[in-house]
Amino acid sequence: MAENFSFDIISDFERQELVNALDQVKREISQRYDLKGTDTSVDLDKENIIITTNSELTLNAVNDIVRQKAIKRNLSLKIFDYGEIVIVSGNKVRQTIQLKQGINQEIAKKISKNIRDQIKKINVSINGETLRVSSKSKNDLQLAIRLINELEESLNIPLKANNFR
Repeated sequence: MAENFSFDIISDFERQELVNALDQVKREISQRYDLKGTDTSVDLDKENIIITTNSELTLNAVNDIVRQKAIKRNLSLKIFDYGEIVIVSGNKVRQTIQLKQGINQEIAKKISKNIRDQIKKINVSINGETLRVSSKSKNDLQLAIRLINELEESLNIPLKANNFR
């Protein structure tokens, strides 16, 4: 009987790495001359990063720092979904950055269809927010991983191949 090989497609990030990156952002904000006295706060809750500061200029500078620190910590910039800039009381601006995690059903169906159209002898099943790709050929699975890397660019979500067995 032939053995079946498989892997999972996930869209996830290391939360602790994000926490560490935001700690570095806060440290840099407190030390940078151009950001001192701007009363800037960077807060992380379960699904969002909330940046509050005194102008759009400093908000853009803080966003640049967040991106730099995320890259250094091997976090994909695709996990950030930038919300609108909102003016709040006291001439302050606030921006909420939603953290993308998981693959929704619509995108999962697109990924599944694309893989099955390109590689014939492969099975793709949707399990909640992950996809399981299985085949009797390791070569087909490696082709599927390459396809996923190409799809990641067009879908603008971070995708990873996980649990290769």
